[in-house]
Amino acid sequence: MSSGKRIVVVGAGAIGGYTGALMARGGEDVTLVDPWPEHVEYIRAHGMQLTGLTAAETHSIKVSARHISDVQEFTRERPVDIAFISVKSYDTEWATHLIKPYLAPGGYVVSLQNCINEERIAAIVGWGKVLGTIVSLLASECYAPGHVKRTMPMGGDHYTTYRVGEVHGRVTPRAAEVAAILKHADSSKVTTNLWGERWSKLVINSMRNGLSAATGLSGNERDLNEGPRDVSIRLGGQAVRVGQALGFHLEKLQVMDAETLARAGEGSMDAKAEIVDQLIQLSKTRSEEQRPSMAQDIFKGRRTETDFINGFVAARGVEIGVPAPLHASMNALVKKVERREVKPGVEHIANL
Repeated sequence: MSSGKRIVVVGAGAIGGYTGALMARGGEDVTLVDPWPEHVEYIRAHGMQLTGLTAAETHSIKVSARHISDVQEFTRERPVDIAFISVKSYDTEWATHLIKPYLAPGGYVVSLQNCINEERIAAIVGWGKVLGTIVSLLASECYAPGHVKRTMPMGGDHYTTYRVGEVHGRVTPRAAEVAAILKHADSSKVTTNLWGERWSKLVINSMRNGLSAATGLSGNERDLNEGPRDVSIRLGGQAVRVGQALGFHLEKLQVMDAETLARAGEGSMDAKAEIVDQLIQLSKTRSEEQRPSMAQDIFKGRRTETDFINGFVAARGVEIGVPAPLHASMNALVKKVERREVKPGVEHIANL
């Protein structure tokens, strides 16, 4: 059943395009906005093409798509009730400014992004118009104009993919409304722990994204090989300790316990054995093609979000006196790879 709301998704890539198209398939009034001209033109002509790990996930979905230069047309159209921001973190401000003039009086903005961007959005539209949605377990890639493939299983009844939260932690009708809309794409719920959920996802991203970007390894290559896996565990442990010191209540890290991961990163052999086994089991659920978004960025020659992931963990650690030196080193390494000073390679991790 449709919510009756006008929904705009700014950033129609791997997450925004995937989620927005499935919301449209569910009957919602969705408009995708994207800066990639060929992508927009393909969607207009042929619809969004989605694939996954099963035949049931293959869809060709007709959905409205606009270039960012066409957004000014919204002034003659129905106001936007819900704006999902699904761009890279470094594009958050301009994307929010782009859609702000077209929000309905009761309209609001939802961060459907990696990293922690609610404060940046609130600086533009005000805290009262901001919600966050954590995409807890959804690996996908926009590999060609109008084509997105999901490389991990659907959450369904087994795992809640989308977690919607208010910045103040209360359950509200609009948070429930967003969660209901997202059910068109996959399982969802309202969380009262937005910030803990955000940091928990940041832990996962910080132990995977930069490492795959710097080494060129796929998700499974990274987790099934001892050297890179050890670095991943150490990164995860440091990120957990910073989050705990900040006062966040960390959720399950997919199947991993946060405290166990931290102890594994600090050298506990029992904890490490448990985490290694869990990482190996998780690898069995992924496509062999799965690569974190930052590794996709390096492959495509794009700017990465490293300053908002490993760099962010390192910076917050310095602020509160809980150092995360491995994150600072990883951030610096990814930047070298991004600038093409060095090529991605496993040999880089020997110096971390």
